[in-house]
Parts: sequence; structure tokens; C-alpha cells
Amino acid sequence: MLMSQQQHRLVQLDDVTRLALMITPTDFGDPIDQAREAISAIRSILGRQSVLMTLTKQTVFVRSADDIPTFQNLFKAIYRDRVPATSFVIQPPCGGQALAIEAWALGGEGIRVDFPLPDLVTVSYDGLRWIYVAGITSPPQASCASDESEDSFRRLAERLQHVDASFNDVCRIWLYQGGITELESRPSGEPIERYRELNRARAEFFQRLEAAGQINTTRDGHSFYPASTGIGMAGPGLTVSCLGLQTDRDDVSLHPLENPQQTSAFDYARKFSPQSPLFSRAMAVKIGDHVTTWISGTASILDSESVHLGDVAKQTEQTIDNIENLISGKNFERHGLPGLAAELTDLAKVRVYVKRPEDYETCRSICEARFGSVPAIYAVADVCRPELLVEIEGVAFSDVSPAS
Repeated sequence: MLMSQQQHRLVQLDDVTRLALMITPTDFGDPIDQAREAISAIRSILGRQSVLMTLTKQTVFVRSADDIPTFQNLFKAIYRDRVPATSFVIQPPCGGQALAIEAWALGGEGIRVDFPLPDLVTVSYDGLRWIYVAGITSPPQASCASDESEDSFRRLAERLQHVDASFNDVCRIWLYQGGITELESRPSGEPIERYRELNRARAEFFQRLEAAGQINTTRDGHSFYPASTGIGMAGPGLTVSCLGLQTDRDDVSLHPLENPQQTSAFDYARKFSPQSPLFSRAMAVKIGDHVTTWISGTASILDSESVHLGDVAKQTEQTIDNIENLISGKNFERHGLPGLAAELTDLAKVRVYVKRPEDYETCRSICEARFGSVPAIYAVADVCRPELLVEIEGVAFSDVSPAS
């Protein structure tokens, strides 16, 4: 099902071909030259496929915010009115490059790709409609994490409404927060961590949506939240993107996954955050005989406590262990889903966030040993707890066992 090469992985789902591309330039020249190299690599890979491929979504990890306008202009010149939904994240690639690009593309008969607004893309085929929203950044005038979050979530909901969708359709969210572990003052005068304020704003936003019938966070008697990554970035503000799915097909279902070795994030004690982070450890999307599992940002946590403090090697191993357990057949069965499973070799791509640049080589060595040839991007970023040194996310594609 998966055919791996160094910078991309091809996924064949019936008549639809998907590509996950993780492109880090080898050039260390001017940023614009590095960007051209990355785009050239993407176009070369797309051109070698047996079907016409369309880029739909990309995340651009940048070393400096000053380069973003240059990159934006380059994308517009090349892709014209079909620029993929794009988020720029100020997370320097660990190798020192000016940028790295994670991109998604797909192709096949009967696929329709629309670009109704900048950074808003819809993809329709076989009774499915995927929705990609990217590029939402908090306004410069926002004075605190709460205001940044409220504005960003509101605009995310507006983008979804523009294509007749709602948060009920969202299965994956990405949150990139400047100064994620920094303290800021509240009106009461008591300082609070910015990530905790983001969690509070998210919870209040979900409550408002629930009251308006635009999200249902309890389904079949269980908590139901999108998979999510909440990770730091350099610079101020908040950048948000999401993935949604709409369908009336009877053979499509969404299943939030929790890790039995970890306390569910939405059940964390108040010592970690006055309002718990509202996300699932993963979201499995079953479509016919295939399963796509979106894995949330995962770190070295057992139960609800950070473990292996100060040891990046052990934290990396524990993080990968957590991912392996999360997507295992045993855990799917625990969720009432026998016949569904994934392994590390089913991963189409991973992002590895490394807190300290000096830990990059150690972390990469372990990841390559455990993940094998899975395409990866390594970026420097603060994790949501100061003591955590590594966070990893990914997406796995697997088949449903006939026994199910």
C-alpha cells in the first residue's frame, strides 16, 4: 500500500493516489534559492506520478518571519490561482535551512479540487468532501493569548461556514503558539502560562459552538474531540489550521483514540491547566476498507506526568512507544474496533519538534532507527511543558483486516 522514497510517500487508496511530501532543501544559499529548490523537488515528484496530481495543503516551516512575504510571492507566481492552503510556521528546520515544506497532493479519476478562498481548499470524490483551512494568524493588535485564540477560532469557524461546513466536520487541528510556555498577566494580576490561556479559550469556544449546535463533543456516550497539535513557535501570536471531512457514506466513520498508558488530555488535573486541553490522542477515519489515523502531537508522558526529564534519548524513545501503542491493534480493539490497526511502518510522514537544537542529531538517529524510511521534517520548537524536549506527530494509512 505504501511506497517509500527519501522525501515522499505514495499512498494508494482504491482509485485515489495520495502523496505526502516532506521536503528540506540541501542548498544553504539565499532563502529564495532554497525555496525554489524545494518547489522544484515537489514538482519533479508530482511529475513522475502515473496520474495528474494537485497540491492541496502545505505547511512551510521557516527560519525567519522576514522571509515569509518572499515565499508567498513565489508560491503565487508558480501556482497562480491554485495555491494550496498554506500555513507559515516560524519553526527553524533543525538542519539550519531557511525553510522546509510539508505538502499533500492527490490525483485520480473523478476528483474535483476547488480553491474558493486563499488558504481554503476543498477536495471532492466518491461521496467525500475534504476541507483544508490554513493560514489563519492572530491579529497584531491582540494583546494576550486569550484574545489571539478567540479571534483565530472565530475566523476558523467563518472559513468553514464559507463552504457550508462546521466544527462538527473537523477531525484534525494544528495550533502553533508563540511563547507557548511564557507567562503573561491577567486582569487579576496573577500571571498564567500562554498555553493554559489557549486551552481556556478553546474550551469556551467549543461551549459556544455546542450551544449553537455547531459541534457535538459527546457521541455515543463518549468524549469526541478532534486530534490536535499544540506546539510552540518563534515570534508572537497564534497560527491555526484544520482538516475536515463531510460525507453521507455509510461505510465512513470517525473514531477518536486514547492511549491506555496516558491520561486523556481532556481529563488532566487542574495542576496542568485550569481548563484541560480538549483534543483526542488520535483520530482514526475509516473509509471503506482503509483507515487513516491522524496522530496528535505526542510527547514523553505516562499517565499525566512527564517522564525521563532531561534525557532527550529516552524522551524520544518513550514518545515513539506512545505512538506505537496508540495505533496498535490492541488499542483499536480496546476502543471496540477489531480488525483495525497500524504500525510504525504504516506512517506516511512524521513531524519531529525538537526543543533544543543540540539534541537534533540524537533525536534524528533514534527516529530513523524506529521509523525507518518514513519521510520526516525536524523543526526547532518549544513543547507545551518546559521539561518536554521532543514532540512527534504523524499520519498512518492502513487496511482493515478481513476478519473484522
